[in-house]
Amino acid sequence: MERTPDGTPVGADDPYAVAGVCDHLTDDGRCRFALTRAGDDPEFAADRRRDGYACHVGADGAWHACPHYRSTTDGRECYRCGLPEVRLAHDDARPLVEEHHLSYGDAASSASDTADADRAGPHEITVALCRWCHTKVHKSFARIDDDASPDPEAIAARENRRSREQSESAFETASERFDRDE
Repeated sequence: MERTPDGTPVGADDPYAVAGVCDHLTDDGRCRFALTRAGDDPEFAADRRRDGYACHVGADGAWHACPHYRSTTDGRECYRCGLPEVRLAHDDARPLVEEHHLSYGDAASSASDTADADRAGPHEITVALCRWCHTKVHKSFARIDDDASPDPEAIAARENRRSREQSESAFETASERFDRDE
């Protein structure tokens, strides 16, 4: 299993099997990195420019071949148990769903098989995990692709936030507010 730079497990043998489409890929198949950050890697940008800025990996999804591949999460629900995020406006409570790194963009991969030697990485690859699954993955041998249900504490925290959200969005007429204040 892959490990973090600190040595804790990340919950996946191959982060690329879980990774999504590159964050730099535009809807029309071009490389946004080469379009907007050409100065960061002029040689790469020049190659992409000669190709009309087309993504050199293309639709086959061999993302490990790109030196600038990056796949980060939207953080809407836990990848492992499916717990949805519930955020309250103007509330700085800790999120229910956090970003979990499967691979770090600035650290060497700890995998030692020869297939990884051809990879252009390391790449930043993240998925969303609820706080409870995140802890299980890092502190045990839990995997991100386990068939898991949300932890009872996670469900309670989500329902608490939902009830607060619903109470904040309740409509009160002016007469109801003034009657209550008297």
